Amino acid sequence: MAYRFLADATAFVHLLFVLYVAFGGFLTWRWPRTIVTHVLAVLWGAGSVIIGFDCPLTSAENWARGKAGESGLPAGGFIEHYLTGVIYPESALGLVRAGVAVCIVVSWTVLWLRHGRARAGKAAPGLTRQ
Repeated sequence: MAYRFLADATAFVHLLFVLYVAFGGFLTWRWPRTIVTHVLAVLWGAGSVIIGFDCPLTSAENWARGKAGESGLPAGGFIEHYLTGVIYPESALGLVRAGVAVCIVVSWTVLWLRHGRARAGKAAPGLTRQ
């Protein structure tokens, strides 16, 4: 039972990671210092999609499910098993990936614009807004 709980908890953390990759850039608007963490998460997520390296969370879930006497995730891993065909149709995978990329670009662009304005305001302390 403990291994089943561990497998389910790992799947939940994996879902949170995927959501963070997609939408974490918007958190940087509130907490700009988290951009480094988000860049690393995006690089990891993109690498796992583009290059195809194994995710340690998938390996951990498979290990826990095996210890619980269950079968692990299929070859496609977490996204293919839990999201593709469940949350969105399999035929929309490219559109979903493009949507995630747009979310990342928009969030980082707005952060960059905000940061640029903040730096411009600090550069000229004598100027006041009316």
